[in-house]
Amino acid sequence: MTDPDQRLSQWLDSPEVQRLDPEERDFLVARAREYCFTHQELRRLAGIAADFAMWPVSPLSESWPSEPVAGSPKARRRALLRALEEQRERLREQPNRYALVAPPRPAARIRRVTVEKERLGLGRCPVASPRTRCCNLMTLDAVENCGFDCSYCSIQSFYHGDEVRFDARFAEKLACLELDSERHYHIGTGQSSDSLMWGNQGGVLDALMDFARRNPNVILELKTKSKNVAYLLRHEIPANVLVTWSLNTPALIANEEHLTAPLDERLRAARRVADRGILIGFHFHPMIHYDRWREDYAALFARLTREFSPDEVALVSLGTLTFIKPVMKQLRQRRGFHSQVLKMPLVESDGKLSYPDEIKQAMFRHAWQALAAWHDKVFFYLCMENPRHWKPVFGFDYASNREFEQAMMAAYREKIATRQETREA
Repeated sequence: MTDPDQRLSQWLDSPEVQRLDPEERDFLVARAREYCFTHQELRRLAGIAADFAMWPVSPLSESWPSEPVAGSPKARRRALLRALEEQRERLREQPNRYALVAPPRPAARIRRVTVEKERLGLGRCPVASPRTRCCNLMTLDAVENCGFDCSYCSIQSFYHGDEVRFDARFAEKLACLELDSERHYHIGTGQSSDSLMWGNQGGVLDALMDFARRNPNVILELKTKSKNVAYLLRHEIPANVLVTWSLNTPALIANEEHLTAPLDERLRAARRVADRGILIGFHFHPMIHYDRWREDYAALFARLTREFSPDEVALVSLGTLTFIKPVMKQLRQRRGFHSQVLKMPLVESDGKLSYPDEIKQAMFRHAWQALAAWHDKVFFYLCMENPRHWKPVFGFDYASNREFEQAMMAAYREKIATRQETREA
């Protein structure tokens, strides 16, 4: 498209530009007319403006280079965009800062619908990659889409809109599933939605508990950021069910894990579940780098070792922010959305974008050292990270995904057997 007005009109309709305040859009339109940006240059400019609005920092109207750039129009455009992109990179290099109390956010508008799905949603972990060390987890889509609003969540790249889908025949299909009785399985339900926020709506938890009872060779993991454990406290839960919480510091929960249960409520729920004799676990994924990360995570790790016995805990996983481009694009297009998760030094990392290795390893080692009292009693692992990180963090690694899977399953089965003996004593 060569007509400048038509090109500009199309650019104004793009979601990245539409998310900007009207005054900011007017400013950018004036600059676009002044510099006659090409289509690709307008896209770059929209991405920069959206990032500044999302982080939030001073808008481009306040950060625009004040001195005119000499040279040909093409040279001026290139120099200007380069200066703006360098300004964005400098901001990314600065540690993020979070207030302990975030501005209130409106509740998510979620519609629950029941749909007829052709087949049971059982398969490999959707984020598995040949470049990372993977535990070969199988995932079971009991529910599709999530009512929480975590800034970094990849679910938004798989599902769209405000619709949470329940499979009308989930229980029936799960009851008909035949597994190899000679094989051990690790199946998680927290990849396409939160495992507990919906409770037993649609009879989902009834079906899952029945499935676990009928298949003792399955380790069924319910992963959550909620406090909704009423069902687990009222019913007899099979010993091969693990209930795991994704945890983060209070500042990060307030600012980046919107609508989830606060840390105190997650830990209180975990304590109540553990008191019922149910094995629990904790995921620190993603760990996020910001100005107070060392002190805040240290306080969280110390709290865990005070409040929970390693005999109650099956696992601790560590991981950090990784992004695929579709998720980054969707974040930039959300109106009124403020987050600092993209305000980070982004480098290519095994086909995605993530922190540089030195930041990753510093955070992982911090967690590993702080939880030293649990080293020989709890299974620790890195979730979807490159094998090169294991030895610098833990001092050991696994030669293959299969070896990793076998070690994990053996540790979980031993913990389940011990816990079951305790419950029956």
